[in-house]
Amino acid sequence: QVPRAPSQPLAGSESRRFTSKHSKKALKASLTLGILLGMFFVAWLPFFVTNVAQAVCGCVPAGFFDVLTWLGYCNSTMNPIIYPLFMRDFKRAMGKFLPCCRRAGEPRPSAISLSMRNSNSGPRAATSLKNVL
Repeated sequence: QVPRAPSQPLAGSESRRFTSKHSKKALKASLTLGILLGMFFVAWLPFFVTNVAQAVCGCVPAGFFDVLTWLGYCNSTMNPIIYPLFMRDFKRAMGKFLPCCRRAGEPRPSAISLSMRNSNSGPRAATSLKNVL
């Protein structure tokens, strides 16, 4: 018998579940990243190729160049659509702030609570809104 080294992972069903869960998350993250990069290349690559062609030969019509420029700008419009479709955490975060996406029983966080949450200082003794203003 050879003793198992402590660095070796457990060979049980728990180990397989852990690996399976993380591989699914990695696959989903790779898919989202692939879609985002694919949309970026589809939107901006024609613009950059045409830009180089315009610099070399000057044979690109101005209207076509404008269309390709706006195609690139549309990529920025696609990102807020792609992120909620593929990322559950993004949906949850946006749902807290957008009134159309908020659940009925969920209150909207106030600016003060967000500020206190992000300040890392926590609640201060004897500090109120009247004292701050």
